[in-house]
Amino acid sequence: MNASPPPRSRQIPVIVLAGFLGSGKTTLLNHLLRHRAGNRIGVIVNDFGAIEIDAMTVSGQVGSTVSLGGGCLCCAVDASELDTYLETLTRPAARLDVIVIEASGLAEPQELVRMLLASDNPHILYGGLVEVVDAAEFGATRERHPEIGRHLAVADLVVLNKTDRAGEQEREHIREAVEAAGSRAAVIPATYGRIDPELLFDPALRPDGEEKARQLTFEDLYLEERAQESGEEHGAHLHTAYESVDFTSDAPMDPRRLMEFLDSRPGGLYRIKGYVDFGAGDVDNAYAVHAVGRFLRFVPKPWTRGEPRLTRLVLIGSGIDADALRKELEGCRTPGEPGRETTQDAPHERAMWGVLRYVQQPGDDDA
Repeated sequence: MNASPPPRSRQIPVIVLAGFLGSGKTTLLNHLLRHRAGNRIGVIVNDFGAIEIDAMTVSGQVGSTVSLGGGCLCCAVDASELDTYLETLTRPAARLDVIVIEASGLAEPQELVRMLLASDNPHILYGGLVEVVDAAEFGATRERHPEIGRHLAVADLVVLNKTDRAGEQEREHIREAVEAAGSRAAVIPATYGRIDPELLFDPALRPDGEEKARQLTFEDLYLEERAQESGEEHGAHLHTAYESVDFTSDAPMDPRRLMEFLDSRPGGLYRIKGYVDFGAGDVDNAYAVHAVGRFLRFVPKPWTRGEPRLTRLVLIGSGIDADALRKELEGCRTPGEPGRETTQDAPHERAMWGVLRYVQQPGDDDA
């Protein structure tokens, strides 16, 4: 297994949020900002028009950076300046955990993905392309923008927004269109852009405990009250749109078998995160694995003294068969090493997303 040395500083996932005008991108973004799970979010608005980000408005001010509160930042940029602002937002002083690029309603998301994958910035990690679709107006949108098929084909996650205004038949029609586009993306229903942030990024764990120890502000109380009044509380209903599968094994994994599983992972499986023990394949290192959509990265991490040598994975998606996935992973263990496999009560790994590193660089045809 060829692995380049990991960068010295952690990498920040960069998520591309795309969708045609009126699909609900900004509504979804505002939802993420209100339910950011302790993360500091950097927002890059790739548009020249008036963009509403809650109470803050960016009106064609390309090159401006505005504080959103809670350590979050927003800047409006020309696509040609993307690298410059990624450099700014990934500086240690910004202390950001996640960066979201809200693409213009007429942008080609594939080009933004290409720019991210071609970036020389060692501090970023591709976090996936999220395509927001207006479920109630999909037919009309496809007539106006037939290129939506291209967008769906390259998406890692498709959010069917405004499903409260679309019947099951319409929703199924859109799912068929996603499949017809050649996409294996997970498809998540939503209303008012309310998706679980943990689909996109992990809750932040702060070494100094600042997010947990600080006193509630008036802003916190206001947002909590407003969320309760509007029914936007981050409750269990947000988790019903997807499944999360935990897998733990104390038997080493066979590299060839695991790669075969990862290369043929089923449609609807959006994220994979965790650590893998390859046993005799590399006795010195565990391997952090990061997969989003079709993109896959490994990075070696030296075992620490006394650390249990376990494989721990979390798989997240929609419409996935949890039992089948666990069975396939059990089949990836090294022959002759039965080990002990635990799933239901396996501890859910936190903050793995932020410590993964690039090992492979996909070719241009991956985007």
